[in-house]
Amino acid sequence: MAEPGSSRFESLVDQQIRLARERGEFDNLPGMGKPLPGAGRPDDHLWWLRGYLEREGISAEVLLPTSLRLAREIERLPEVVADLPSEQMVRERVRDLNRRIAEYLRAPSGPFVRLRPVDPAEMAAHWRAARRAPATSGGTAAEGAGDTTGDRGADRRFRRRRWWSARRSG
Repeated sequence: MAEPGSSRFESLVDQQIRLARERGEFDNLPGMGKPLPGAGRPDDHLWWLRGYLEREGISAEVLLPTSLRLAREIERLPEVVADLPSEQMVRERVRDLNRRIAEYLRAPSGPFVRLRPVDPAEMAAHWRAARRAPATSGGTAAEGAGDTTGDRGADRRFRRRRWWSARRSG
């Protein structure tokens, strides 16, 4: 081995790579001769994180601060509870969400988002109204159209009340 300052200096790592190449250990590797994944895309310093989330099937929403995650959960709650089979399960889901909201409010962090507990009775009423609408739509076409409008109206009333109660509290 030559002196460190000379042009013939080969580090231990370089030597190991050269020897492995001479032994043919780099021949026939998967992906050999193919372009690098992501080549040609704009530089993204979080490429590894996006790739990991995609490979694992994880939503990027888990990376959001708690306040934003809870706000999104409150926003999506009517659609989530619509698929639940019983009012008791709706109330349990709301209680669980309210528990997490209370935990966050005890020691808030991240961006400040106004969060208020969800009224379990109001959510249960919304769930019941959504359940009744499809059951009565088996009548005439006019009755079915009225039920759909009524369902949308109930949904709109729920959103308006939630918006109003959030504005009043501030």
